[in-house]
Amino acid sequence: MSMSIAKGPDSGSGVRNQRGTMDDEVIPPFTGNVREYHFTKKDFERVQKLIYACAGISLGQSKQDMVYSRLARRLRALKITRFSDYLDRLESSADSDSDEWQSFINAMTTNLTSFFREPHHFTILREHLARIGSRHSSDPVRIWCSASSTGEEPYTLAMTIVEHFKTFNPPVTIVASDIDTQVLEFARRGVYPMERVEQLSRERLQKFFLRGTGRNEGFCRVVDGLRRLITFEPINLLDAHWPLQGPYDAIFCRNVMIYFDKSTQLSIIRKMVPLLAADGLFFAGHSESFFHAADLIRPVGRTVYRALRPTDS
Repeated sequence: MSMSIAKGPDSGSGVRNQRGTMDDEVIPPFTGNVREYHFTKKDFERVQKLIYACAGISLGQSKQDMVYSRLARRLRALKITRFSDYLDRLESSADSDSDEWQSFINAMTTNLTSFFREPHHFTILREHLARIGSRHSSDPVRIWCSASSTGEEPYTLAMTIVEHFKTFNPPVTIVASDIDTQVLEFARRGVYPMERVEQLSRERLQKFFLRGTGRNEGFCRVVDGLRRLITFEPINLLDAHWPLQGPYDAIFCRNVMIYFDKSTQLSIIRKMVPLLAADGLFFAGHSESFFHAADLIRPVGRTVYRALRPTDS
């Protein structure tokens, strides 16, 4: 996942209390119309703290309108009229894995992805598969896609692998994870509108997708041969322990680190590095750089890294 947060304009007006001081500013709506629900600056600050604590996402001030529009749906569904009451409900929950906490996380994360996004990475993966192929006569190649979003990235990995090995039964396993349970379910189904695959070649469309007919007109489904290569798992990268065991020959963690602050990025990389094989590759997004993690990983290509080992100079 890869995970993006929609942008909105900053807001700057407020209301005064009877003493004439600025007190708990009400954030005005982007449209200038009266909001359906009471939403204050204090409410937004509470959301900032909650999403940072549970998902590591840092929300800037420009995200106020996005937060309102996303969470207003939850208030409407729960028949709650004030944001403060909704946030009280979240904070009073003893179980941070409750259904409402998951709904909160799902609402705050938007997934932007596409098939063969940043295509140079899949060329590098093919080259990597060619290098390590001989040592995997008994053990499969293992890949972790750590922010899989709606599935385009892990299915792209699967297509790349099938094309490289020229079989739908390659010696490869893929784990695809995301914090958002809704997009994971979408990914498991592997059904996409036709416009989501229109940039793929005719050969790939014919080989890897089934076109819908009748009431499924306008949609396509990933073939079962690809789906069998992938295991989808809900994983929060901020959790202290992940239900994974290395080594992985490649870890894709693309376009998600940009939503974490530097200390959170370091924490995640420190946990990922031990999961990499000795010659494993770490793939990052095009806008991500890790100069602050130079003691953990070193660049070996365009937004591709290897873990530093004790023997490295």
